[in-house]
Amino acid sequence: MQQKTAKKPDEITVFISLRDSVCAECGEDLGHNGWITLTKDKRALCLVCADLDHLVYLPAGDAALTRRAKAYSKLYAVVVKWSRARKRYERQGILVEEDALAQAEAECLADQEARERRRAREAEKRAEFDQTYLEQFATHIRTHFSKCPKGREFKIAEHACRKYSGRIGRTAVARQFDEEAINLAVAAHVRHRETEYDELLGLGYDRYEARAKVADQVAVIMEKWRGNLPD
Repeated sequence: MQQKTAKKPDEITVFISLRDSVCAECGEDLGHNGWITLTKDKRALCLVCADLDHLVYLPAGDAALTRRAKAYSKLYAVVVKWSRARKRYERQGILVEEDALAQAEAECLADQEARERRRAREAEKRAEFDQTYLEQFATHIRTHFSKCPKGREFKIAEHACRKYSGRIGRTAVARQFDEEAINLAVAAHVRHRETEYDELLGLGYDRYEARAKVADQVAVIMEKWRGNLPD
């Protein structure tokens, strides 16, 4: 009897839209050249609603770096844009996990261009943050989640507080350090970093299906970080 092989999932595609776009889920006006994904019924989603906003962009041009970053990233997406001249979608780069890109760059440090790219990205990242607010947000995370691994509160705050991103950390409620906003930020971090959620998305699971599969695991980890359960 011939053994069946698993079907390789289709790559997740992010489109740089040439038309004004509106997210079908959150209603955000993404404007011209908005970055979107498409649902199965062809509705546009912003990267936040598609759960891809934690990924970082690696432009095309360095084949070795792209290959390594893609291999190390549990979840990645291909970024494309329609070429009016060539009448086709052309690849612009990929979105990958930041740790995967850092690992790939570490292996390419002999390449001066990769080092310069990393420095530029770090400078851009620092410029994004309102440092005072970020530190306050991290402090409140530590207050509510006293058993969170050391330093992790700053990672969570960075992801939640990037300017202009539409993430929960930039809403008016979160500016007041609302407990629910903090819970959502921590839950998103746990989902991506402590569970197989990203792998499930990479395998083609709908994000709601993937969230349901890891929901119990996320809840247990958050209770441990609150100090309500033993490690």
